[in-house]
Amino acid sequence: MKLGVLFSGGKDSVYATYLAMQKEEVVCLISLISKNDESYMFHTPNIHLTSLQAEAIGLPLLEYSTSGIQDEELEDLKQALSLAVEQYGIEGIVTGALLSVYQAARIQKICDDLSLWCYNPLWHVDPDWYMQTLIDEGFEIIISGVFSAPFGETWLGRQIDTEALRLLRLYAAKYGITLTGEGGELETLVTDAPFFRKKIVVINAESHYANYNGRYLINAAEVIDK
Repeated sequence: MKLGVLFSGGKDSVYATYLAMQKEEVVCLISLISKNDESYMFHTPNIHLTSLQAEAIGLPLLEYSTSGIQDEELEDLKQALSLAVEQYGIEGIVTGALLSVYQAARIQKICDDLSLWCYNPLWHVDPDWYMQTLIDEGFEIIISGVFSAPFGETWLGRQIDTEALRLLRLYAAKYGITLTGEGGELETLVTDAPFFRKKIVVINAESHYANYNGRYLINAAEVIDK
């Protein structure tokens, strides 16, 4: 079956891509580029780098712009998926959804309307196992945004490694955050993975942070051989 991936460049969509490629034929990545940083549906930090990730993976990327207005962005998503059907012949969609019923239900409705299979390989996965597996399998993940206490500015641009996961576990126990960031506490960017043909190197970036809310904005990056 030919699948397209709803691809944000964060850990969840990247790992979902990895799992889908082991089962079916992934023929394209699909990124919704939102003009609204507070989009209800779509990841926004460093979304412009999905083109580099697509190059590193070796898959074509379909980019579709959306205003990010709550109801209109669903129609934009439907149009993007319709284009993917036309251009790549996709028969199904892969998502990195973990817990969000809001997102999953709306994506499923659109897939039903377009007669597409909706595959959510990470749905309700054990969060501790998942985060540990990402590290163990060699995914290189940096934090591109933090949006809640107790995350300080030093978390911006930080790699999720064993020490970072240790702290995340403590924060989850003490402050009630979700270990995966699914509650909106953090956003991520994957710079390398086992199935990437090449890797991404950040050349220039800047952090903007205040009151437990910040973004790590990458101004320049490149794809290099491993």
